Amino acid sequence: MKKILFILLFLVAIFHAKQSNSCTIAVISGKYTKDGRPLLWKNRDTWALKNQIKYFDTAKYKYMGLVNSGDSLGKSLWIGMNEKGFAIMNSNSYNLTIGDTTGHSGLEGHLIKYALENFATVQEFQNYLDQLPKPTGLEGNFGVIDGQGGAVLFELGFNSYEKFDANDPKIAPFGYVLRGNYSFSGPYGEESSGYIRYNTVNELFYQAAATNNFTAQFIMQNVTRGLKHSLVKTDLYEQYANVPENNPTYTFFQDFIPRKSSASACVVQGVQKGENPEFAILWTAVGFPLTSMVVPTWLKAENDFPEILKANLKLKDSPICNAALTLKAQLFPIRWGKFASDYININALTNADKTGIRQKIQVDEMLIFSETYKKIDLWRKNGLKKEELKEFNRWLNSFVKDSYKKNFNLDI
Repeated sequence: MKKILFILLFLVAIFHAKQSNSCTIAVISGKYTKDGRPLLWKNRDTWALKNQIKYFDTAKYKYMGLVNSGDSLGKSLWIGMNEKGFAIMNSNSYNLTIGDTTGHSGLEGHLIKYALENFATVQEFQNYLDQLPKPTGLEGNFGVIDGQGGAVLFELGFNSYEKFDANDPKIAPFGYVLRGNYSFSGPYGEESSGYIRYNTVNELFYQAAATNNFTAQFIMQNVTRGLKHSLVKTDLYEQYANVPENNPTYTFFQDFIPRKSSASACVVQGVQKGENPEFAILWTAVGFPLTSMVVPTWLKAENDFPEILKANLKLKDSPICNAALTLKAQLFPIRWGKFASDYININALTNADKTGIRQKIQVDEMLIFSETYKKIDLWRKNGLKKEELKEFNRWLNSFVKDSYKKNFNLDI
């Protein structure tokens, strides 16, 4: 009986994990970005809401990336970059192996970790996929960029993969390859998800490409936190902009780019071909994107990146993620009902008096972007000095802590 119960619980857990991991991702060619550098974006949706950034130096290449806070050894990564300028992330796909009874291993995070440890280019990663034993047990969309200008998305199933090159105008006429939780090489249907999110992001990306506004900042501030809905043609920020503060105002919250299950958002800003890969930046919003703050990280600092991004033993989470989840609770206060989590108090996020959570965060976040741009411009001219980077990381850590204390009376 115990054995049967264990098997049932295991199957329920697998089903829950498969249904909850609903990320939105994109690979963007440097030919179409504002500064000529490729971008790799992931909005992570998962049951594992506690996230951290972790640095690794025990393999062929040093690397860093997004890890579950409970994964102290960093066995699985969900987006990351290494010292060669190679970066990789994934989204689950639910339409590549329909009807295949081989079995899904769920080890996509292990593949990301292995790739960061061992590969320097997109081509090396593709060579590895060619050699993977079949069936792979893997199902997902994997986006990769490298220091040579490579920008590719691979749709990987149990027995094969399809390649979509963001540098190929026949594949990506506007320089980006975008995915929700389905793959173009699989059948469309109810098994997969993310169609509405795909269309919403596609509209935003098209405008960015057309106006030369493809930047990490645009994605982190306007896409990953965007509350436009392409199906019902609404924008919650505009719809409720004139409601004064302290007027709880609830609205249905489904199929927007950020979701109740959004755990983090990251953009890897790569380097131009021939540029030192140490200039690659991992822009992070660790924790619920609507209540977290964007913080940049560089590999050259090694483990001396901001402490707020690292797992804290007492919190069992990274401090910034813990703070973001605390603020998230204010947005979803409804306690009762099967669909209570589908309603957000939009007034707590944004209002006419500019005192909403997102509004306060964005004011201070703008300073982070402006200061980072000043630093990176100097470093690209004069070289990236490790001590200067460490000093800037200390400022970032202190600034973010002060911001959450000043704006929300939260100690992080």
